[in-house]
Amino acid sequence: MSHDDPRADAVRTPARTSSEHALHRPLGLGEVRLAGGALADWQELNASATIPHCIVKIEEWGILDNLRRVVGESGKDFRGFWFADSDLYKVIEAVAWEIARTGTTEFDAWLDDVIGLVGRVQEPTGYVHSYHQGVAPESKFRQLDLTHEMYVLGHMIQAGVALARANGRTDLLEMSRRFADLVDRRFGPGRERGICGHPELETALVELYRETGERRYLDLAAHQIEERGRGLLKTGGFGARYFQDHAPVREARDAVGHAVRQIYLNTGVIDVYLELGDATLLDAMDAQWASAHERKMYISGAFGSRHRDEAFGDDYELPSERAYAETCATIADLHWTWRMLLAGGGAGPAAYAETMEREIHNALAASIDATGTRFFYSNPLQLRPDRFSEENAPRERADWYVCACCPPNIGRVVAQLAAYVASVTGSTPEAPATLWVHQLASADIDLPAGLGAGVVRIRTDYPHDGVVTIDVVGDGAGEAAADAPAAAELAVRVPSWSAASVLHGPDGTSAPRGEDGYARLPLVPGASYRLEVDLTPRLTRAHHRVDALRGTLAVERGPLVHCVEQADLPAGVAVDDLVLLPDTAPVLNDDGTLTLTCAVLPEQDGLYPAAGATPAATGRIEVRAIPFSTWGNRTPGAMKVWLPASASV
Repeated sequence: MSHDDPRADAVRTPARTSSEHALHRPLGLGEVRLAGGALADWQELNASATIPHCIVKIEEWGILDNLRRVVGESGKDFRGFWFADSDLYKVIEAVAWEIARTGTTEFDAWLDDVIGLVGRVQEPTGYVHSYHQGVAPESKFRQLDLTHEMYVLGHMIQAGVALARANGRTDLLEMSRRFADLVDRRFGPGRERGICGHPELETALVELYRETGERRYLDLAAHQIEERGRGLLKTGGFGARYFQDHAPVREARDAVGHAVRQIYLNTGVIDVYLELGDATLLDAMDAQWASAHERKMYISGAFGSRHRDEAFGDDYELPSERAYAETCATIADLHWTWRMLLAGGGAGPAAYAETMEREIHNALAASIDATGTRFFYSNPLQLRPDRFSEENAPRERADWYVCACCPPNIGRVVAQLAAYVASVTGSTPEAPATLWVHQLASADIDLPAGLGAGVVRIRTDYPHDGVVTIDVVGDGAGEAAADAPAAAELAVRVPSWSAASVLHGPDGTSAPRGEDGYARLPLVPGASYRLEVDLTPRLTRAHHRVDALRGTLAVERGPLVHCVEQADLPAGVAVDDLVLLPDTAPVLNDDGTLTLTCAVLPEQDGLYPAAGATPAATGRIEVRAIPFSTWGNRTPGAMKVWLPASASV
């Protein structure tokens, strides 16, 4: 496809770029299908429980009534936050990607209802925002720092684009275009200056450009990014850093302020780079990515160490019990990091893919319970036995929130997980075509043009088992052999903590993990490949500058971070009194949990006894550790990821 006609690419994927500036070409939900395994099971739960639950809750919590009251179809008072419309659009997007994944028609009547409602509410100008239309019409576009009109539009666009790609339905897409055209007429290049206090529109506009081919949407996205950091927002007591309005994008090298806003902004920045190729934007994003992931990311793949302002803290400021770690920040980072991979960012594809793996299997998975209907907004790495509940940081998962950004966000990202499994590079004699497998998940991948005919079948119980088998299956052996170029390659990511693993191929061929983190072998029609990932449990320490974690260790197995819950401890033993004894290796149990050897600290007198007066931990007990992703599904109680360590008992 040419850069000038993005509509020529019909791939059903959230980030559909085929620009010359993209090093990797994304594959869509029609080309990659999760088939069995942990992620496929999660998608089934998402379809059967999470999405229907979200549909019920947006009705119960007044989100649809807020729209109905604008056109006289409800007499109820406005409920929720002024950006509540965005939750509806996220649910629509979740439904759209589920349609793209399975072709379901289960939600068609609901879509007819809610999209018809949005159409009735939309003004002739294109404007649609239930709070301003129904509560404060005099303040339209007059409180851009706070009322999220452009943020809501961003989610509206993404829902419309997703539906158009999923089944060709374009009514919501056209509504979102009318709203985008209004914003362009008012705030586009050379017009009134104004940006949204909550970035998100930028990445949506780029996707609207990719879907429609209308260059003005890309130009508007680029303009919004150029205006950031110019002091256009009324920052008030929040301060400019909260809004990422403290410095122009190219000069802002550190991830600061409200974590979700920073990461959504960065997603839009890298999207603009992917289409325009401005190397100064990629350079800024390389610096931002290093800041967020090398100095400010929790081991679970979460972001935001401060409850105040839901914000990034300083470098290495990563307290476990006061981690805000908002679910939406992890989801935003999946979008950003995937685009950094497509762009060929400086950290390299393996670093991006491994970060996404950490996020998916830990922070994101822990944000939702086993029923698919209860959610965490913030995701701490420690829960003290007497911790108080806060509105967005309760002791237990809630079935909804007044600020309900996270639950429908989970629904939309889980439905699209297959889009992050693989990508393609090259298709010329100078650059042979390569199929890159980034996520070790059971999946069927249709071989794209230039790589042959047929399907690549990946089968694994990863992350619970380390064996990954890959079979190249053609529609017919002769057809596959005739179509596949001899130079085509298969590149499979080998996790950094399993560097000794080798990819085995046909006829005794094998390849170790390369410098870029991938093992490569020729992609041969009819061939089988095998990778055995080392899932030996390991102990992990934090950087010495993370004061909150000095002297502690975490336990990991493969990509899974583990924790200790009070529910697994004998009577009289508290999580907060455990000391990990690292001289005894963790033992894998048949149920996938681990057994740790610990000591127990005795009671002591006084809050601050003299140095040396504290009795040493004595004795050894065996303690069960569970994957962090599964905590909070039993009796409520204390939990801890990082345990103090001592070899003296």
